[in-house]
Amino acid sequence: MSQQHDFDVVIVGSGAAGLSAALTLAPHLRVAVLAKGEISEGSTAWAQGGIAAVLEPGDTFESHVEDTIVAGAGLNDRRTVEFVVENAPAAIDRLAAMGVPFDEGGEAGWHLTREGGHSHRRIVHVADATGRAVQQALEQAVAARSNITLVPDRAAIDLATGRHTVSGSGEKRAWGVYALDRRSGRVELFTARATILATGGASRAWLYSTNPKGSTGDGIAMAWRAGCRVANMEFNQFHPTCLYNHDVKNLLITEAMRGEGGHLRLPGSGHRFMPDFDTRAELAPRDVVARAIDHELKRLGLDYVHLDISHRDRDFVLAHFPTIAARLAEPDVGIDITREPIPVVPAAHYTCGGVMVDLDGRTDLDGLYAAGEVTMSGLHGANRLASNSVLECLVFGVAAAEHINGSWDDLLTPPAIRPWDESRVTHSDEEVVVHHNWREIRRFMWDYVGIVRTTKRLERALNRVALLRQETEDYYGHFRVTADLIELRSLVTVSELIVRSALTRQESRGLHYTLDYPELLPEAKDTVLVP
Repeated sequence: MSQQHDFDVVIVGSGAAGLSAALTLAPHLRVAVLAKGEISEGSTAWAQGGIAAVLEPGDTFESHVEDTIVAGAGLNDRRTVEFVVENAPAAIDRLAAMGVPFDEGGEAGWHLTREGGHSHRRIVHVADATGRAVQQALEQAVAARSNITLVPDRAAIDLATGRHTVSGSGEKRAWGVYALDRRSGRVELFTARATILATGGASRAWLYSTNPKGSTGDGIAMAWRAGCRVANMEFNQFHPTCLYNHDVKNLLITEAMRGEGGHLRLPGSGHRFMPDFDTRAELAPRDVVARAIDHELKRLGLDYVHLDISHRDRDFVLAHFPTIAARLAEPDVGIDITREPIPVVPAAHYTCGGVMVDLDGRTDLDGLYAAGEVTMSGLHGANRLASNSVLECLVFGVAAAEHINGSWDDLLTPPAIRPWDESRVTHSDEEVVVHHNWREIRRFMWDYVGIVRTTKRLERALNRVALLRQETEDYYGHFRVTADLIELRSLVTVSELIVRSALTRQESRGLHYTLDYPELLPEAKDTVLVP
């Protein structure tokens, strides 16, 4: 029998979206925040750049809205963009009140930096480690709230829905989540009147990724299996500059380095190639920069290109990029960025699509909300504007919590839910299957569903993912769940959603670029998949 824990609200995910929601929920509600690993292990703490908000005299909400829609190639929902942009300054004020030590300076009170795609300086930051400071402040605030229970080392498996009730009612409603206690190996049931998915994205579906290991699309996969629509999964952002190193993986080199004068050059010749592709050069939006690098890598058979800021003054570089300079100077990398270039490759970075939500963070399932990278809110469209990601987490985490507070009397008490049944499964003696399939997915997604796509490659990927889905479901049905198996099952599901979405879109827009349909269609339409 699985152990059952009863709460008022269960939040799956402990980054900016999940913790913002927890802090906004009414203080009398009993709240559980589940984390797959440690509480601070999610993507938020990895965010280097900053958070976008209109704070500078002369900047306007309208300008931030337009920049977001230009980056999103017109696929954004203008209402959502306006909602997030207008709530951004208040989100910054809340973080500052919690003690986030944003760099100071300028008329706005904060030092504002500018990143690709922005028409003004509007990025507040804590040197080059903003996410870590935000995560720490949110965790400290949560620790002071006696109604919030942090539950680390729980890998969510599936939502508890109407079909899991003892009565077998089958209604489209979420009643909490089944999760694996990674230490004991036992599955537990967390029940709640409202459940919030704040599980992040799916960038670990690709071979090269800037994301932490846990970014396997669990929330997207769980919501899809539970009957929620998913949209725009073909739009995965590839960060143009991830450190290329055989031993050190997932080290992102912030966009701000190009914003402060870093040049992209070809190894050997030292040719600065971005002006050949775009008049904005290194300040072009991420998709343009990533495609240009991809083009040069394929054209010349290179493993990497160089990002070079060594022409700037040494003190300037060390003041702006202290964390990156110190990390790259360590013996396992051994690069002095004030004197030499950094080898970089593009890497999967951010999932623009996801579970469809409204402005209150509500999904298609009653009692189920979602916030942050797991969602498709309409904010990002076909490409996310730099530093709008943590912002979306902060705004929608609060919006979901406020809707739960305001409609608490309408949220029903959970009925009896069936415990997790392990009576017909055994311990696996074939873990190699899980690890092989994991490697295979990430390889074919990188080769066939990468930065530049073709219909033939996508069809190959769809054939492979269908085989892997069959194998994985068969394995899942016979053996006890492990954290690796849960993540593999999620990766198989989201990879299929990504490939199906990419095949559906017969145009090139934003992050989805296909050689078979290089033109932009006149009408911008979301790709909506229905379970």
